[in-house]
Amino acid sequence: MANLLENQLFNAAKTIEQQLDQQLDRLDNLDSDDLKVLREQRLREMKELNSKKQEWIRNGHGTYSELADEKEFFEMSKKSPNIVCHFYRDSTERCRIVDMHLKILATKHVEAKFCKVNAEKTPFLTQRLRIKVIPTIALVKDSKTKDFIVGFTDLGNCDDFSTEMLEWRIAHSGVIEYKGDLMQPPDVKRKPYINRAQKTIRGGYDSDDSDIDLDD
Repeated sequence: MANLLENQLFNAAKTIEQQLDQQLDRLDNLDSDDLKVLREQRLREMKELNSKKQEWIRNGHGTYSELADEKEFFEMSKKSPNIVCHFYRDSTERCRIVDMHLKILATKHVEAKFCKVNAEKTPFLTQRLRIKVIPTIALVKDSKTKDFIVGFTDLGNCDDFSTEMLEWRIAHSGVIEYKGDLMQPPDVKRKPYINRAQKTIRGGYDSDDSDIDLDD
């Protein structure tokens, strides 16, 4: 069994090495025209990305803001393909913790709109998305709700989780660009991540002891 594993690792490493050698050979064989084409392609990609960033900023990306009502939420979903929306209540202390982290992430991830809505002032939207626990973060992509972060259960079930932990959890929905390891939580080095999104959406939200149920 050990020899089989060693052979598999060796073959995998050999394949990667061959692929790298092929890429290096291809780069070595590029002439000036090829390099010019690559530079022009890279410039086009950079210009397109810069244009997207400017459009995102015009649509309110880069800042964490509050939406006044349901109408503003639906208008935002038409303009922004990626939305991170925090459903909060003024009396809930944990919502202020979420606010602190989302303000930081909003400036880092301009590809998504970070916002919050008062769940008590938006009953139609809250009921439509079946928000039952506060705080809940709705993760919306292309006008479709992809996932929910309900309470702090997926964040280590503690109040002192890091911004990186929330960033990692949001990244599972695909609404932000993430360069880290999605299989490894930054705050819990040995605890495997279990995605409960499907069960949560279909079966209703489970509240941990410190989250607030809207039915209270």
